[in-house]
Amino acid sequence: MNKTKKITTRDLALGALLTALVAVLAYFGGFIKIGGLASVSLTLIPVVLGSALLGPWAGAWLGAVAGGIFFTTADSAFWMSLSVPGTIITVMVKGIVSGLLAGLVYKLLEKYNRYMAVLVSAIVCPVVNTGIFLLGCLVFFMDAVNAGALEKGISAGAYMILFYVGLNFVFEFIANVVVSPAILRLINIRKKK
Repeated sequence: MNKTKKITTRDLALGALLTALVAVLAYFGGFIKIGGLASVSLTLIPVVLGSALLGPWAGAWLGAVAGGIFFTTADSAFWMSLSVPGTIITVMVKGIVSGLLAGLVYKLLEKYNRYMAVLVSAIVCPVVNTGIFLLGCLVFFMDAVNAGALEKGISAGAYMILFYVGLNFVFEFIANVVVSPAILRLINIRKKK
């Protein structure tokens, strides 16, 4: 028997709201800078929430929206100048996969404890996002990484961590781990009333 979940009006409205929130945060997050070249973004918070509330495919969709919006920001010009296909592949894959995996982890753990499920999803999402970004740097942007590392007199790995990831990952990780579970808890309390 086919057990497909019926999509409700509430799900559509929530999906649209989270999509709009991701778009706004992805676009305006590029203006917040801490450390190196990368921008601080709060975009992964609604990706985690969408993954938890609507499922893994919604998380993948929200990650794809974040990736698509990135190409309208000033930050994209730097990466596109290094490699257009590399930028497109890296940005879209990291967004989609981080949202999808956050949703799958949530779904797997939800039956045991919803708070733990969203907490682990909030950890998985930025870790996967940053991991795929670093993998994309290794595959597509090593000339720029090596040139930057040589200029600074450090190893390529250290250069990627310090200048491409740096404090940005730490901030995004902490924001996700603190804010995503808190918002989901508020939504669940509201639903119970």
